[in-house]
Amino acid sequence: MADSQQSRIAEEPWRVFKIMGEFVESFDTLSRLGPAVTIFGSARTKPEDVYYKAAQTIAEGLAREKIAIVTGGGPGIMEAANRGGAKPKTVPSVGLNIELPFEQKCNRYSNLTIDFHYFFTRKVSLVKYSMGFVYMPGGFGTLDELFEVVTLVQTQRLPAFPIILFGKSYWRGLFDWISSTLEPAGMISPGDTDLLRTTDDPEEVIEWILNYRRTVGVPEQIPQAFR
Repeated sequence: MADSQQSRIAEEPWRVFKIMGEFVESFDTLSRLGPAVTIFGSARTKPEDVYYKAAQTIAEGLAREKIAIVTGGGPGIMEAANRGGAKPKTVPSVGLNIELPFEQKCNRYSNLTIDFHYFFTRKVSLVKYSMGFVYMPGGFGTLDELFEVVTLVQTQRLPAFPIILFGKSYWRGLFDWISSTLEPAGMISPGDTDLLRTTDDPEEVIEWILNYRRTVGVPEQIPQAFR
């Protein structure tokens, strides 16, 4: 036991280089994307599900407006978004895949894939190069990513990018709890919920993103390979 623990401790400093390598590869690739939007959601959503179809529609609409699509690279909603993003063949449809025992391969619709071993390096890359975030229904992972981005915007570490929750009925309970519990207890400031928008309309999602791009003047820098 002692030898095993000592070996693990000795390994720790070298792990920094693997972490740095993941950051360097992802930053080098994603910094050339141009305007991009990240779409989050459950890996368990099936192709016949209404939310799968909505994610595909949203991604395709954004891609036709020359906005790259970024996802976690897995199945479900991520597959749907990459599928829609790849259809117009105008921009990258990026999959940032995490190496897991039950989810090893990036979905087949991603035309630009980066593999990660560490969740936290992947989470940085999912956020760093996007100008908007769409959250389809999902579980713990989606909630984790939602509250991380909201916190970054709330604390002004990120600009007030559009943060859009798709599926009003799915997210209603969360909003009710935030309004009835967090805000009265003073755990968040009045107006913090205004950082979030909800809708059931894919076209509304696309229009909100396009309005933000028009407002801030985000340049349309499409990589040469996708022009």
